[in-house]
Amino acid sequence: MKKYNIGVVIADDYEFEPFKKYANKFDSEKSIENNNEIITFSFSDKINVFAIKCGIGKVNATIATSFLIFVKNCDIILNIGLSGAIKGIHRGDIIVGSEYLECDFDMVAVGLKPGEKPGQDFIYKADEKLLNLARNCSIDGIRRLGTGDLFLADKALKNKFDDLFDIYAFDMESAAIASVCYKTNIPHLSIRKISDECDENACETYRELNNKKEIHLSEVLEEMISQIQENY
Repeated sequence: MKKYNIGVVIADDYEFEPFKKYANKFDSEKSIENNNEIITFSFSDKINVFAIKCGIGKVNATIATSFLIFVKNCDIILNIGLSGAIKGIHRGDIIVGSEYLECDFDMVAVGLKPGEKPGQDFIYKADEKLLNLARNCSIDGIRRLGTGDLFLADKALKNKFDDLFDIYAFDMESAAIASVCYKTNIPHLSIRKISDECDENACETYRELNNKKEIHLSEVLEEMISQIQENY
């Protein structure tokens, strides 16, 4: 029987603390490696989980994902966290990303499309098998996600990103994680809970949900890992 190492990338304290509470039931171990807090546990005799608190933003997410793949030998990468709604979804919804784009990558001045990277793919797709398994979990939809190194709290910019990229939610890590997994051929999936509407009230509504430190995302993550256990 093949044993799988699943890496979980989580950005900040408010997203990581509920996971730490959840992980206690697995007799988890805590450590500091590569200047990041890591929680390790055996989900079953088939699956080990390595969860890392990476810090907010694309660079932090890229470093953490690479660490999980190359140091911890993770076979699958999952990501959980909060996102802002662009369209068609609402605060409290939990969605899974089908495609991921870096909305703040811009080489328009030299003739490229917004988000386009020269000589390579720039729309990163989630693993199809993981997407199909996610349909059996407590989610509210599967949507295209946008990412950028900014907290989006501007309705005009929100509408611009919608027009340019046709995204449904926006966060600060998922496309960076997807980029690393694409280049290393590692299956990945991001599970995001909607915290705000990416408008002028976003900071207040984000903080309100963030401060609750809800464990719900970790419970959906457990459903996802259970699906992997049964179907891989």
